[in-house]
Amino acid sequence: MLRLQGLTKSYGDRRVLDDVTFDVAPGRLTGFVGGNGAGKTTTMRIILGVLSGDAGTVTLDGDTVTPADRRRFGYMPEERGLYPKMKVLEHIVYLARLHGFGKADAEKRARALLEDLGLGERLGDNIETLSLGNQQRAQIAAALVHDPEVLILDEPFSGLDPLAVEVVASVLQDRAKAGASVLFSSHQLDVVERLCDDLVIIAGGTIRATGGRDELRAAHARRRYELISTGDAGWLRSEAGVEVIDFDGGYAVFDADSDQTAQRVLRRAVAQGDVAGFAPQHPSLSQIFKEVIR
Repeated sequence: MLRLQGLTKSYGDRRVLDDVTFDVAPGRLTGFVGGNGAGKTTTMRIILGVLSGDAGTVTLDGDTVTPADRRRFGYMPEERGLYPKMKVLEHIVYLARLHGFGKADAEKRARALLEDLGLGERLGDNIETLSLGNQQRAQIAAALVHDPEVLILDEPFSGLDPLAVEVVASVLQDRAKAGASVLFSSHQLDVVERLCDDLVIIAGGTIRATGGRDELRAAHARRRYELISTGDAGWLRSEAGVEVIDFDGGYAVFDADSDQTAQRVLRRAVAQGDVAGFAPQHPSLSQIFKEVIR
């Protein structure tokens, strides 16, 4: 378990992190979301020892993280940092060798990983000749080639097309299933919502929400329902305790002031005509994000 407790960081009079506390559990993908300047990159750099905090601790399995521990970490910065003149396979093999793997093992690991990431046909290409999306995949390979126990990724899906997002997401899910603790930031909230097990939302250097994805959705859920009927649902507008959010003939989304009101609406809808669908609507990550940082 990677645990951050009370991290604080200031630059002069400007406090960029204020009592940042959360866990990154092994075997789970933790999405770290926030606007520009919220404190995500600063937090990641403190985890990695690139920056020092003014207060607080970073521990791994209960012990303070040491430089030796960080050799078991994998990091992908938002800024690309690979050598542009090196060939793709050569570069990832080189990084594996720096982590202590023998030549044959390093090449085997690098080749398999690059193929998993969809770069099997680009092994002999120079990094600088790759598209931005493929450079991103190579950067991810650089963070993964030594099988890190903790993986810290800053905007790993930036510049990737939808198919590439699926490829990278699958690789990260496999790493989590193998027991790695994975923390990744992203502005693509739809990807975060679909991929992550846990969420951490930060704004203005403070943690606004943290917990399991489904737990947070339940905590921020309203009594909002979707009704699909073959009849005209216009009567909902005059129903006591109901606020209609969206309406189109037999389709409506509404908020109810109580569970009893929702059940009354369902009974009336059944009486009015055939009900094709009636279900509660759970808030999206975008909605939760807007609510907690407001």
